[in-house]
Amino acid sequence: MESVLNIFLVFLSFFSMEGVAWATHKYIMHGFLWHLHKDHHKKEVYGFFEKNDYFFLIFATPGVIMIFAGLKFFIPLFFIGLGISIYGFAYFTVHDLFIHQRFNILRKSENRYFKAIRRAHKIHHKKLTKEGCENFGMLWVPIKYFKQKI
Repeated sequence: MESVLNIFLVFLSFFSMEGVAWATHKYIMHGFLWHLHKDHHKKEVYGFFEKNDYFFLIFATPGVIMIFAGLKFFIPLFFIGLGISIYGFAYFTVHDLFIHQRFNILRKSENRYFKAIRRAHKIHHKKLTKEGCENFGMLWVPIKYFKQKI
């Protein structure tokens, strides 16, 4: 029974992170930490890294702390941290590898879901300012983007 609870904690943490990512992106990255995120919305690329990449460290920290704390003190924290970290890996894979092509892999996909993710993210990046953007999540895609063409 304990292993079922642990698996449930991993899945619950993973899926909850989409809400955390959405709220953080909308209210923090497009809010008081815009100065770190705005280079991600610019069309010019000034190098491989952006200030926006600091968010990787910000978001990875709670997952890593929970994994280590769970190993040492309280086992459920390990599984919560694992779910957070798996979401971080999924976010990196979808956002940096697939959408923004930071590395030359995952270039093409005919999958409807991946096309919808790309469309929604493209709409998000149409605005070069912090105001007026939409689609702040990553893995949850509104239905309308499944129907549109790029």
